[in-house]
Amino acid sequence: MESVLESLLFVVGDEGLNIEEVKQILKINDDQLDKVIDNLKNSYDETRGIELTILGNRLKLVTKKENKEYIQKLVDLDDSDVLSESALETLAIIAYNQPITRIMVDEIRGVSSSYLIRKLVYKNLICEIGRSESAGRPVLYGTTSLFLDYFGLESINDLPNIKIETNDDVKELYNSKYNEDKYNEEYNEDKYNEENI
Repeated sequence: MESVLESLLFVVGDEGLNIEEVKQILKINDDQLDKVIDNLKNSYDETRGIELTILGNRLKLVTKKENKEYIQKLVDLDDSDVLSESALETLAIIAYNQPITRIMVDEIRGVSSSYLIRKLVYKNLICEIGRSESAGRPVLYGTTSLFLDYFGLESINDLPNIKIETNDDVKELYNSKYNEDKYNEEYNEDKYNEENI
């Protein structure tokens, strides 16, 4: 259960999980949850960089305060006007799909975007614009006026249209594979019938 809880908290990132949601997902009662929380807290000893905390009624994985100085150095290193390719990709996903949650961004990118979203919020290119009505009410992100200035846009409607092209090669490969499978099924059926005549 400790492993499952840790995975869940890693997936939701900064938003954390409501205690009631955790009990519902893990199908455990208050006493069982207390034990899981204590076990997980104890597993994060002084050599680990994260810890489990309860803020209000939400469980979160947070970095240790003792490491704040080094985390600040990382933020300072990233404090340039140049955006990495992965940051631009994340920003484009948010710009074209806003309002959007972090988990939705992760699904589109196929990898965790927690750090990049924090970086974009820090640079004031995106911000929290509300909460989703879905389970856990995750934060919804959208672009800021600085984003428009950064890319020289008057409004979000000035974003270039993206034409999504269908790949004919993939379609042909599918049709070819489908026909091949269909032929093999018919061949095997004929062979079965011949053997049993």
